[in-house]
Amino acid sequence: MADTTEVEWRRLRADQLRDLARRDAIVILPVAALEQHGPHLPVEVDSRLGEEVASRTARKVAARGQAIVVLPVLWTGLSEHHMSFSGTVTLDFPVFSAMVEGVVRSVLRDGFKRVVLLNAHGGNENALRTITDDLTPKLGVPIVQFTYWYAAAVAIAKILETQGGLQHACEAETSMMMAVRPELVAENRIPLAKVNMTPDIGDVVGGGVYRWRAIGARSASGVIGNPEAASKEKGERLFDAISDALADKLCNAELWNLPWDAEKI
Repeated sequence: MADTTEVEWRRLRADQLRDLARRDAIVILPVAALEQHGPHLPVEVDSRLGEEVASRTARKVAARGQAIVVLPVLWTGLSEHHMSFSGTVTLDFPVFSAMVEGVVRSVLRDGFKRVVLLNAHGGNENALRTITDDLTPKLGVPIVQFTYWYAAAVAIAKILETQGGLQHACEAETSMMMAVRPELVAENRIPLAKVNMTPDIGDVVGGGVYRWRAIGARSASGVIGNPEAASKEKGERLFDAISDALADKLCNAELWNLPWDAEKI
């Protein structure tokens, strides 16, 4: 039998992964980015937080008796809107889509049948939704996709003090980085985040309207939100609440059992 305490794909042997596939394990693929996160945070933020959320969630799911495994994070995504700042690496949609499909196809060939695309970067959201819509009927498997701060929005809102939800290099992300990478948080540079900002489209014309905008056109510092309200303690509470909320959803049998293919009902 596979070691049920180990949830990281890269740390398991091939025979252990074959066993997990036979046990109908859920496979989580964290999908993130490598991009600027203001004057005080490293460019690894989305990838590091996505990995941490996925692994903490998986451990809680495994503790409930459900087999689960987490793939290494896809560390680059769609970050064109951050390219006016240094340090960002971005893909275009065809390459990004092909990369995600290649990983999913490999996982299915390995015998797994349930795949979760756990998004940790806002710029990937629309693309991953489109990819999920494309791959589910094409590959014939129930692919689940979510962005973790929306899937756990209620839990996050109860912890944050100055924001309604997670934004960018903000109260939430800075707190979470303080919890897992404190040595990479330049706390003395947090005041530099308070610079000129322009309104969001929704604040000007109301909801339901979309325009692409570079982050640099919205915030001169590359920060959206209030990192001055961050703390390590708040970061630990966020990780705990987010992983609880996601584990509840992934362990809900109806997530997987609800019919999705009308031709097979």
